[in-house]
Amino acid sequence: MLKRIYDNLDKLLKPHKALIIYGPRRAGKTTLLNNFLNQTKLKFRLDSGDNIRVQNILSSNDFSKILNYASEYDLIAIDGAQRIPNIGMGLKIIIDQCPKIFVIATGSSSFDLSQQIGGPLTGRKNTLILYPLSQKELYFYRNKHELKEELENFLIFGSYPEVIEAKTQKAKQNILNEIVESYLLKDILVLDKIKSSKILLDLLKLLAFQVGSQVSLNELANKLKIDIKTVDRYLDLLEKSFVIKRISGFSRNLRKEVVSKAKYYFFDNGVRNAVISQFNKTENRNDVGALFENFIITERIKKCFYEDKFNVFYFWRTYDGQEIDLIEERKGKLFGFEIKWNFSKKILCPKDWKTYKNAEFKIINQDNYLNFIL
Repeated sequence: MLKRIYDNLDKLLKPHKALIIYGPRRAGKTTLLNNFLNQTKLKFRLDSGDNIRVQNILSSNDFSKILNYASEYDLIAIDGAQRIPNIGMGLKIIIDQCPKIFVIATGSSSFDLSQQIGGPLTGRKNTLILYPLSQKELYFYRNKHELKEELENFLIFGSYPEVIEAKTQKAKQNILNEIVESYLLKDILVLDKIKSSKILLDLLKLLAFQVGSQVSLNELANKLKIDIKTVDRYLDLLEKSFVIKRISGFSRNLRKEVVSKAKYYFFDNGVRNAVISQFNKTENRNDVGALFENFIITERIKKCFYEDKFNVFYFWRTYDGQEIDLIEERKGKLFGFEIKWNFSKKILCPKDWKTYKNAEFKIINQDNYLNFIL
């Protein structure tokens, strides 16, 4: 049983507010909730969003039904709440009419659950995102030396909880293939009424081969033989369901800075590799630099989110080829990070980056990366 960053949900429960836990499927939300319920002293009621009877009650807007359902409990917990129509209004009724009752709801897809709860629960919710295991969480169990020894596994197989706990590489591959084939796109296919997953998987394959590179929507549309608006919509859905992360180009005052394109990273390296069926060791790959960059950027995003550091992330590139992999803007300052798997030669700060006053520049490599993401 792996400890998660939010293991102590007691501290996060607030009166008059629902605790909403988002995240990709199979990231550990149900386990997190069950572990908490197994040790809490609160009298709780746990239900699944798959339960038709619970769906009928919480989507009814019937005060008497909903209040009878929640009465005499200290805590109402709904796992998979995104499956309940109008769930936001049902939770609002409990919060407003039973202010002493705590509420926890988990959901696998941010765009679905947030659409249902955004209006009704405005000012009445605290939101958490549970990603696949972060290096920060694995640091509970391993020291820095051990994390470095396992770096290749993280680059190839990622860090979904089941993958981390699997004993063999074959078992890890099977779990990742199952996630991609059975879970990864399920929310999008059901909720956006997309009939086939083929185009979505083809889109993900194209993105997988372009990790660390700027992506052209026109090029994607031409290769997939669909219109650019559809590509843009699919990319938005994939990001909102925690499959990919979009990073925009940074520009402030130079005409030659590139901002028209974006880069896309996978929230889990293992998913990226499963999409293209590529699990070879790093010594037999030509994409290890992209794998390392994807790993570092997504781990940095997890770290900042878990530490409540609301940095804004960009990449930076000029038309004459100067570039920095990751730009962070925080508290009015700029921090540039160039991510390098191989760093045999000295890398200098791009000359045009120096036009930004008080902007910092640093190389992230195999020697110092843990200090950057822990």
